[in-house]
Amino acid sequence: MTGSSDTAALHRPPSPLEDPTSPLSRIARQPMMLGLFLPTQTGAFSQSTYPRDTRWDFDYNRELTLKAEAHGLDFAFGLQQWVKKGGFGGETNYRENFLDPFISTIALAPLTTRLVTISTVHVLYGSLHPLYLARFAATADHIAQGRFGLNIVTGYDAREPLMFGMQRIEHDERYARADEFASIMEDLWAGEEDLTFHGRWYDLESAYVSPRPAHGRPIMVSASASAAGFAYAADHSDIVFTSSRSGAPYADAMQSIPTITKEIDEAYDRTGRQHKTIIFPMVICKETREEAYAYRDAITARADTASIVNYDARHRAGDAQGWPKHVPSDRVLGGHVQIIGSPTDVADQLEGLHEAGIDGAQLGFYDYGPELDFFAEAVLPILEARGLRIPDPIVSNPREAVAAR
Repeated sequence: MTGSSDTAALHRPPSPLEDPTSPLSRIARQPMMLGLFLPTQTGAFSQSTYPRDTRWDFDYNRELTLKAEAHGLDFAFGLQQWVKKGGFGGETNYRENFLDPFISTIALAPLTTRLVTISTVHVLYGSLHPLYLARFAATADHIAQGRFGLNIVTGYDAREPLMFGMQRIEHDERYARADEFASIMEDLWAGEEDLTFHGRWYDLESAYVSPRPAHGRPIMVSASASAAGFAYAADHSDIVFTSSRSGAPYADAMQSIPTITKEIDEAYDRTGRQHKTIIFPMVICKETREEAYAYRDAITARADTASIVNYDARHRAGDAQGWPKHVPSDRVLGGHVQIIGSPTDVADQLEGLHEAGIDGAQLGFYDYGPELDFFAEAVLPILEARGLRIPDPIVSNPREAVAAR
């Protein structure tokens, strides 16, 4: 029975990336992993009133997830956020309805056969204890047969902690607490003995969790853009979800992304651990570049201005280090980087991200259903021809798989 206050003395199970049979290792063989950023909230990621069929409800997200799997995508990702009644207001009440990503991704896992599902969890809000989340995640891993991931976040918003009766914790201290939280979970997943631990923030006495995760532990992800965040990731995360520091338009974003991926690589060099870096592109793709920009212009012409003002105020009150040059107009389309153009243009820009050190993209669309289908039909073959995507033998005929769905 471990009895310690030092996280370095805790047991560490192997990463799923160290197990060549794990679902994470399978998708990590893709030169450019592709996933779907699920629209589980009102308005998804775009603050516009231009007509579309995108919905936040579970039935819609279930169909999108099945469609993504049938097209051969690798993962589905759920966002977490805490908002008041009316969301961010405006004509759309942006993000008022918000499915919990932890429950949603667990519910999606047994409906799929190869897709990895990733949920975002604020580990420092309220009184969430690592013993609870360790059991929850081990159970989710069991349900998903190793295809479940936790995106651990610490919360940068000034207002969200107030909902939980607490004040926002200072930026770097949040990552120190998250390090203790994650280290405890990893010891519990290793399950070598009952855990007694008395740390700075968490205490356990003879704690144990079962069942064992299928591949050492659940997939660990962190959304990071700071030195403290990258240091935490290098100790605990298989995947780093990062952003652009130089604005969302592609040309602007590419001014900072190569530097960010280098910083992430250097952090992992210090720990010697494997990792993959992903980002969130909003994709606007049409048959021609002119059609794509005309569609972009139609969307941005219908900006939900009031909700953007409120969202921007939230962002400015936060202490995140990932979006210092993002401006309110970026919110109309959304995304950490905006990829716009013909199928060849979109493939070129995804290839550019890959060359800048990005290993994967969780894709967003304005009108998810038809635009995901068009992306799969028009862009995926180009990526395959360039060697950025390897056809998955599990998906022998994507078009037939989609039709079957």
